[in-house]
Amino acid sequence: MSPPPDLLSPVRAPRRPAWAGRNYTLLTGAAVITNLGSHGALIAAAFAVLESGGSGGDVGLVAAARTLPLVLFLLIGGALADRLPRHRVMVAANALNCVSQGAFALLVLAGDPQLWQMMLLTALCGTGTAFFNPAAEGMLLSSVSGEHANRAFALFRMAMNGAGIGGAALGGAMIAAIGPGWVLAVDALAFALAGALRAFLDVGHVADRAPGGGLLADLREGWVEVRTRPWLWSIVLQFSVVVAVVGAAEAVYGPLVARDELGGPAPWGLALALFGVGTIAGAVLMMVWKPRRLLLVGTLCVFPLALPSAGLAVPLPVWALCVVMFVSGAAIEVFGVNWMTTMHQEIPEEKFSRVSAYDWFGSVSMLPLATALAGPAESAFGRAPSLWGCAALVVVGTAAVLFVPDVRNMTRKPPPAKSPQLPTTTESPSPAAV
Repeated sequence: MSPPPDLLSPVRAPRRPAWAGRNYTLLTGAAVITNLGSHGALIAAAFAVLESGGSGGDVGLVAAARTLPLVLFLLIGGALADRLPRHRVMVAANALNCVSQGAFALLVLAGDPQLWQMMLLTALCGTGTAFFNPAAEGMLLSSVSGEHANRAFALFRMAMNGAGIGGAALGGAMIAAIGPGWVLAVDALAFALAGALRAFLDVGHVADRAPGGGLLADLREGWVEVRTRPWLWSIVLQFSVVVAVVGAAEAVYGPLVARDELGGPAPWGLALALFGVGTIAGAVLMMVWKPRRLLLVGTLCVFPLALPSAGLAVPLPVWALCVVMFVSGAAIEVFGVNWMTTMHQEIPEEKFSRVSAYDWFGSVSMLPLATALAGPAESAFGRAPSLWGCAALVVVGTAAVLFVPDVRNMTRKPPPAKSPQLPTTTESPSPAAV
């Protein structure tokens, strides 16, 4: 009696989903590593300034130094990422981030860092991010198929934001225990490890760019893609306001409220971690929910981003602030997945990075100004009125976008029908093939 066929077949290890290919897996793993380091480093940079004797205005200047290079170099980074192999742009950017954050860590650990030194090193890190973001988003968008885009983007963002939870909570605890310098050193190491993973990305599936105009011609092509789509440029304008005021509230006012009202960096790190927990909840929801009106649902979920600024203005106790951060994190994740899905289905692959660069450029264009003015605004109007102003701008800017017809009417496209595979020869298949 022969054994059952199942006993003769080799044991197979569990396989990842067919849509989670090599590039997608590497991108997800690298994003987890960098988010573990970066979320703690953002808090560490703010407290490094405060511990060196800096004021709220100095914290805003350092935050502005990080975002100003984004405004200056994002468009160039997007054009290069559509012209050069995207993974090489990403690795070079990670190398610059590693060096700049490592130098920042040494400066803080050595003691008595000067404001101009911290601004310079933070600006170098922002420059790396300016070249990295368009290449990374273009690489991610090209790594999944349209049929599985919603699930793939939700899972990627869930993994990335899950790492942010640990990074923020661990970063806050490490700052309280051993100081911000070591958190910055961990961030430098994370960039080195992530860059090594991204060096193995495969760009063979990306068609070679046809020779044409130079950098300006590439930027013009990307601009045409943006200005001919009202849904795209209107939401980019919306987020130029939303990102600016939310960034100012979290980068400048959040650490100050934590220091004066919440008991130090650890509670603020916990609140940021709960924001990350909310993003995971939103991503889990988007793994199974595919709303038909992508941008309408996404835009409605931007309104809760006004809640953290309002919570800091009160200020709420730590547990209530954590609830507010959780809700806003879940809501913005619903927007994020719908936004990426819309970009994936509407933008041609060869223009992903350039359009992404315009998206990033518009979104962060006002952030340096907002973070630089956060300190003077507090001095002129008071901290609570400034935070209430941030919340009001989020609500007004988001409500305005709903008047754009394309935002209300954009719908999810069904996946393309698969044609049956017909035999290419008239020969009968062999028994081995069967």
